[in-house]
Amino acid sequence: MSISNRRQFLAGTSALAGLSFLSLAGCGKTTDSIRVGFMLPYTGTYAKLGMAIENGFKLALRELGDNPFGKSIEFFTVDDESNPSKATDNANKIMTRDNVDVVIGTVHSGVAMGMIKVAQETGSLVIIPNAGANAATGTMCAPNVFRTSFSNWQPTHPLGRIMVEDGHKKSVFITWKYGAGEEALASFREGFEAAGGEVIKELFVPFPNVEFQAILTEVAALKPDAVACFFAGGGAVKFVKDYAAAGLKSSIPLYGSGFLTEGVLDAQGDAAEGITTTLHYADGLQNPKNLAFREAYRLAYSEEADVYAVQGYDAGLLLIKALQETSGDLSKKAQAINAMEGAKIDSPRGPWTMSRAHNPIQNFYTVKVNNGVNSVVGTAWEGLEDPAVGCDL
Repeated sequence: MSISNRRQFLAGTSALAGLSFLSLAGCGKTTDSIRVGFMLPYTGTYAKLGMAIENGFKLALRELGDNPFGKSIEFFTVDDESNPSKATDNANKIMTRDNVDVVIGTVHSGVAMGMIKVAQETGSLVIIPNAGANAATGTMCAPNVFRTSFSNWQPTHPLGRIMVEDGHKKSVFITWKYGAGEEALASFREGFEAAGGEVIKELFVPFPNVEFQAILTEVAALKPDAVACFFAGGGAVKFVKDYAAAGLKSSIPLYGSGFLTEGVLDAQGDAAEGITTTLHYADGLQNPKNLAFREAYRLAYSEEADVYAVQGYDAGLLLIKALQETSGDLSKKAQAINAMEGAKIDSPRGPWTMSRAHNPIQNFYTVKVNNGVNSVVGTAWEGLEDPAVGCDL
């Protein structure tokens, strides 16, 4: 079944008289537990991100106690390997074989597209804790799919304006050649050109390749005012180190979406010092919620939280809204959806609300690496909302 709009979906849930789609497929499920599925990368370049998301999510659910609504919480996992070709099979495993009440996934935008298609067919509730594919809250938006992170349009859109304010009018943009990178580039170009800048060259590396020498040699020859980029995880560590080693750091300032330095500063060391990014979170945010969250995360996992942990945590907070509204019975999909649509999340990143397309309306901060810390030096854009092009919810 293809879910084309909210009305069709909610009519379908009403006709099923409170039963989940998957229960009708013969997959037995008791009602004395809340079944949560993680479809995340646990191997490969994004493995650290997947684990941070799971940790943050579980930390949020601790607020419910051991037996919320008289039920236990069961967790099921599938390693999606950041491999889009396996997305459909993996989504079917977690949604059909494990018959979960809600899926928390995923990181890679290409994998998310396959996952959403299966969710549209099964009616499964999905909360995306990272993947920024614009289509998830655009042309492929669905009543049962929510996101607690960002759209790929959001993080780099304010970056262009910040760079022009810093006096940089000509930029090169570098990214992996895949959906997230290309969407980040398109939004950067939109914001940069609107502010009076010019992208003089687009440079791509196949995902997840981390061989940057040829591209950095080309950057040196082009001599732009600055370089903007999109990388995350292990690739971001390698790129930042290689950029500094190539001797470019002192002559051509490096900018990026905040994923360039979030969660990887320790590994990047001095090479990251001075980099400016824009993101909806920074470890240096001084609001009470963030300070309490970071301390709780540190105590629970003996490591520092990052943006991925925050997005997982907020996915947990969003699910709690649905559980409270349904008294722990997520088969009441219409009630669960209404609760999540109206959610106001008190997040470590600052308060945010859900857009009509199920994407956070949130602040984006200007962040600069200073003495090994992602320090917030300003607000790049207040209440930035994804344009949700093509969404008919």
